[in-house]
Amino acid sequence: MSAHRYKRNTAWLWGLVLVALIYNTLMYFLNTLTGSHLLDGIFGVLLGLYICSKPAANAVDLIFFRRGELRQITSGWSGIGWLSLNLLVLFAGWAVIFTGTTHMAFY
Repeated sequence: MSAHRYKRNTAWLWGLVLVALIYNTLMYFLNTLTGSHLLDGIFGVLLGLYICSKPAANAVDLIFFRRGELRQITSGWSGIGWLSLNLLVLFAGWAVIFTGTTHMAFY
């Protein structure tokens, strides 16, 4: 088996933050996307879980598969920025989940 090369995909993470912002903005101003609070809530929870899965996968990869590089990543500004971006995406996904669950509560 060949070794898997790890690449930081910051554009993908920023895209996920943008998707989360668009969803939360639309839900704030339109109050519904499909006409049903239940469907809006289900979509929001699933979207939020997907958004949160990317930084969670990065954390698992960093902790278990790249153990030796943890100190190296956290020592430089680029590594701190990478970890901060992952936390931002995690927070954005949590915000989408929260918005989705509050819309399901209206059902």
